[in-house]
Amino acid sequence: MRIAYLFGSLNRGGAETLLLDLFRNASKSTLDSIGIYRKTGVLEADFIQSGIPMYHVPFSRNIIGYLRRLRNLLLKNKVNIVHAQQPIDALYAWLACIGTDSKIALTLHGYDVDDTCFANRILRFIIKRTTVNIFVSNNQRQYYQVKYRLKQEKQQVVYNGISFDKLTSPLIPVSIREELKISSDSVLLGCVGNFVTVRDHYFVCRVLNLLKEHHVDFHFLFVGKRVESVGYLYDECVDFCRQKGLNDRVSFLGSRNDVPSILPQLDAFVYASDHDTFGIAVVEAMAAGVPVFVNDWEVMKEITEGGKYATLYKTKDEQDLFRHFMSFLQDRSSYQAKSLLAAEFVRKRYSIEQHTEILKKVYQAIL
Repeated sequence: MRIAYLFGSLNRGGAETLLLDLFRNASKSTLDSIGIYRKTGVLEADFIQSGIPMYHVPFSRNIIGYLRRLRNLLLKNKVNIVHAQQPIDALYAWLACIGTDSKIALTLHGYDVDDTCFANRILRFIIKRTTVNIFVSNNQRQYYQVKYRLKQEKQQVVYNGISFDKLTSPLIPVSIREELKISSDSVLLGCVGNFVTVRDHYFVCRVLNLLKEHHVDFHFLFVGKRVESVGYLYDECVDFCRQKGLNDRVSFLGSRNDVPSILPQLDAFVYASDHDTFGIAVVEAMAAGVPVFVNDWEVMKEITEGGKYATLYKTKDEQDLFRHFMSFLQDRSSYQAKSLLAAEFVRKRYSIEQHTEILKKVYQAIL
């Protein structure tokens, strides 16, 4: 059984991080695979060094030529299953594999709320023509299954997996407090995620202003880049913090390569979701043993066992999050004890090894 993973690009993102962890674990899991990508990106060298053969097949205006090159590569490598991470790549795979025995798998990493009309047409066409559709949570699967009237037997849930080895380094190479000159008395808070419509960073900013008004000594780290296509989301947060006098309490760090080092240094992780399908950053924070505060979006209830392993607050309710956080400040030891249980839970349930084994069962079932 040989799997070909199709990528749009090799830039940093949730799907790319997941696949990079999968590739690095492939030799231990005996997963025979190759990677095929249309565009390069900042993770290209990391994927090449993962040990999995990588092929750059750039897309051209001549779609027939691209499909021919893709088909020839798949046949040459005797690929049994083509696993796409985007509907457009699943469509390319379906067209390239016409007349072959290759199966088409599609993982949907997000929702369709931001899709253009053209993108939605592609999704509606291909989602019923794949061999199997894979979702990263039960909540997401139910959404798509109902909206697109999908056959239940073709829809599978495979939770995202994380390589927790990167979070267990015994040494912290850089103290973020020293780097940013943050007082040891300040409560160090943070969140991880690019400034995109999936997340509500502006809500977090408003809650930070409440903390300031109540004289809480804190410093907050926003780890995530400004995305040009929705740059206003980042700009609004920066402007708000400046207007409210939060500049000396908030740091916008942009994209960082040392997130696994930063997470264990936080006193708490604060996250606000608008339509996450899983929440890798939330799980990584839980795995780092950090108390996590996240809104009661359905998938967050799912991955935290209804709030058993994280503190859930009412979505868009600033006062509710504020109350939970003040409770945390008054009894930090109990929150820390809960976070240690959470770390044990997620390391078992959401490991890259667990992800790979379930994925292999899905593959075997469709051959």
